[in-house]
Amino acid sequence: MKLLTNPEDKQEILRRLGTIGPSSQRRWGKMTVAEMICHLSDALLVAVGEKHPKSVSNWFSRTGMKWIALRTSMKWPHGVQTVSECMVGAGGTLPAEMERDLRQLRSLIDRFTRQPRDFELQLHPIFGPLTEEEWMRWGYLHMDHHLRQFGA
Repeated sequence: MKLLTNPEDKQEILRRLGTIGPSSQRRWGKMTVAEMICHLSDALLVAVGEKHPKSVSNWFSRTGMKWIALRTSMKWPHGVQTVSECMVGAGGTLPAEMERDLRQLRSLIDRFTRQPRDFELQLHPIFGPLTEEEWMRWGYLHMDHHLRQFGA
């Protein structure tokens, strides 16, 4: 099971981030590559408690959906809507300059995975409470999903 706390898995994500650029084309969805970078940063800002989305969690998303998403090898489906605070144009961060936005994302990945932490992991707005391992699994899978979206 790939987790961002595994050094090899984290390096894989960072390497794949290095393969995307302004000309990267999406394979599905509506986000541009620049918007995807900001979306990933916004999601990590939620995890570290610097963004505070409204919960859209329900019994199914906290149990069955969470288990399927984090514990199976099934690829995440396309088109699942995120919370507005992580959606560009609806409360999420607008892209500025791609290299700067990528540096910020890499910095957030390091902060998210660093031990000891200088923050407390928050409630996930869809999955509810997550263990540290579940957060690290979610982090890997979320980034993998969007990197695959852009062929990385």
